[in-house]
Amino acid sequence: MNDKREAPAQLEVEIRGLILDPVSNTPIVILKKPDENLFLPIWIGVFEANAIALQLEGVATPRPMTHDLLRAVITVMGGRVEAVTVHSLVESTFHARIALRTPDGQFREVDARPSDAIALALRCGAPIRVAAEVFREAHALDLREGEDNEARLREWLESLTPEQLGKYKM
Repeated sequence: MNDKREAPAQLEVEIRGLILDPVSNTPIVILKKPDENLFLPIWIGVFEANAIALQLEGVATPRPMTHDLLRAVITVMGGRVEAVTVHSLVESTFHARIALRTPDGQFREVDARPSDAIALALRCGAPIRVAAEVFREAHALDLREGEDNEARLREWLESLTPEQLGKYKM
C-alpha cells in the first residue's frame, strides 16, 4: 500500500527585519515572501530576537550562544539542518519544525519555537519556509510599492489584537 501524503505548500521566506511592537515593546521578526510584498510578523522573545539580530549583523560572540551550541552538536554528530518551517498557527501560537538529515541519510523533524528555528537556520545557512496556509491564517500584510509602507505597517500592527496575528506565546 502506498501511503504518500501530499505535503502542504511551503513558501521560502526571507527575514525582512526585527521591530518592536509599538504597543507592548515585544520584539517581532518580520518574514517576507521574496517575490511578493507579503509580510508575516511573528512575536518573539527578547533573547531569541537578540540571537537573530547578532547573526543578521554578523556579530561574533566570545563564547557560543545556545543556537551556536545546537548547530555545533548537530554538526559534530554528523547531521545537518536542511530547512526550518513555520508549519501551523494553533490557538494564536506559531509552530515550527527543524528538518534534519542524519549521517546515514535519514530525515528527521524536531518541533521548535519559530524564533529558535529561525536563529538556528541563520547559523546553518538553511532555508526558512512558511506553510502557505499560515500566511492566510495569520492575516499577513500585503504592502504595495510606492506607498508609505513603514507608516502602514506601524498602523496595521497597532490596530490588531495579539489573537488576530497569532501573538507568540512564551
